[in-house]
Amino acid sequence: MAKIKKGDDVIVRTGKDKGKSGRVSKVLKDNKVLVEGINQVKKNQKANPNTGISGGIITKEMPINISNVGLYNPQTKKADKVGYKVLDDGRKVRYFKSTNEVIDV
Repeated sequence: MAKIKKGDDVIVRTGKDKGKSGRVSKVLKDNKVLVEGINQVKKNQKANPNTGISGGIITKEMPINISNVGLYNPQTKKADKVGYKVLDDGRKVRYFKSTNEVIDV
């Protein structure tokens, strides 16, 4: 079970986009995540008429390390640490460490 999953709202803790928030669009295997609107770079793309790709400068989201983002806590309105605990019915869930509120319901 991962501490950050696809669809979670996160806040960037370090780097050029520090303080910005977004939604996780993809979790990669090498401990990196793609966040919507975060860590965008400009890339020159060559045209390929066979596949219908037009050339020019495109804006692309690049992966950011999972340790540089924190899960957004709506109660405190800040990034928060995440832990695991097992409920009485045997389910393993994530929870915010500062407020002990369960994230996965």
